Amino acid sequence: MFSHVMIGVNDMEASKKFYDATMQVLGYKPGVMDEKGRCFYFDKSGVFALTKPINGEPACHGNGTTLGFKVESTEQAEAWHAAGVANGGVACEDPPGVRGEGENKMHLAYLRDPAGNKICTLIRV
Repeated sequence: MFSHVMIGVNDMEASKKFYDATMQVLGYKPGVMDEKGRCFYFDKSGVFALTKPINGEPACHGNGTTLGFKVESTEQAEAWHAAGVANGGVACEDPPGVRGEGENKMHLAYLRDPAGNKICTLIRV
């Protein structure tokens, strides 16, 4: 559905460290920097990118916005969350775990990245 997702960051070094660690758990290579100082994580189905805002204003998180990454197992989700906390992320929402009932059960793990963006992992269980 999406060709790419780009989020704003204020401290590229801190954000790249955080995303290199969390994206590695998901099976991605470290981000690639371009000549404009943006960082890209490539996959055959799309691109995830980090950038300082073009307008020069500070990056800020979207209130009510969450970016979710697919995971293959609850163990991968837990490892992703741990890598994020160890690399500058902040746990938010409830602790990682199963939510929902019946056919709508899913394992979720939420973090705030160094710029305050809310991200999570999800696997239906």
